[in-house]
Amino acid sequence: MTTNQKTAVSLLGLGAMGHALAAALIDAGHPTTIWNRTPGKADALVARGAKLASTVRDAVSVSPLVVTCLLDHGSVQETLGPVADVMAHRSLVNLTTTTPNQAREFASWADDHDVAYLDGGIMAVPAMIGGPGSAILYSGSSTVFGDHKPVLDLWGESTYFGPDAGMASLYDLAMLASMYVMFGGFMQGAAMVGAAGVTATEFASRTTPFLAAMTAGFSGFAAIIDAKNYTGEGQQSLEFSDLGKIVQTSIDQGVSPDIIAPVQALIRRQIAAGHGKEGFSRIFEELRAGKKGTEVMA
Repeated sequence: MTTNQKTAVSLLGLGAMGHALAAALIDAGHPTTIWNRTPGKADALVARGAKLASTVRDAVSVSPLVVTCLLDHGSVQETLGPVADVMAHRSLVNLTTTTPNQAREFASWADDHDVAYLDGGIMAVPAMIGGPGSAILYSGSSTVFGDHKPVLDLWGESTYFGPDAGMASLYDLAMLASMYVMFGGFMQGAAMVGAAGVTATEFASRTTPFLAAMTAGFSGFAAIIDAKNYTGEGQQSLEFSDLGKIVQTSIDQGVSPDIIAPVQALIRRQIAAGHGKEGFSRIFEELRAGKKGTEVMA
């Protein structure tokens, strides 16, 4: 492909993320066809050079590469199912957030209809697309990833996780799990000090550098978990890690302990099983065991 031969791309879905993806394509000079259930959302992109298709069939028929960024798995099925015949022999990059099994299900559908399928997980907010820090995880067809990497790289750093179409989604959701639990922990702390009249802004100014420093411990936890070496030197024991005081202080402050209580339950169950002297990382084994129970244990 020469610099004068830009891949034509059809993008379906113009929410905030779809709009950002389309804008990056247009700015890079790719012939871009867009479709959305609500046509009015396309006006700004059309003014920048995109072509608006009136139907999904019209949209996918004009490009070798089709990108979907829709509401959910059901929306992708509903949108592409009726045009499966037109999708045949095209490449499909699905950037809709799905579960790993939903991604695999759609990869199977694509294979049945001669569609080359690549699933993607976007690790960025719309404003980051095409800029520093934006990253998108991919899995599925290595051919699609290789052939269209110049397009994919317009949106952010592209990383391929292999032929299992569900792996990108798995990484995406696992990383988001870490993020949301961290955010939830901040809300818990802000509520605790907030009950004493401290503003969330003041709390954030002190908590941000502390949490940033604590993330350096991830690699240490990872090494312990991979080695299953929960009795090694230098580890904070489960007994020492007991969160009862945090739970009780939350209650004393009139704050729900719903964020911190599940972690306390994991610790307590491991202690009850005889692992109290072992390191905090051992709660990983409790999670892997799939046990349930989020009772408050002060």
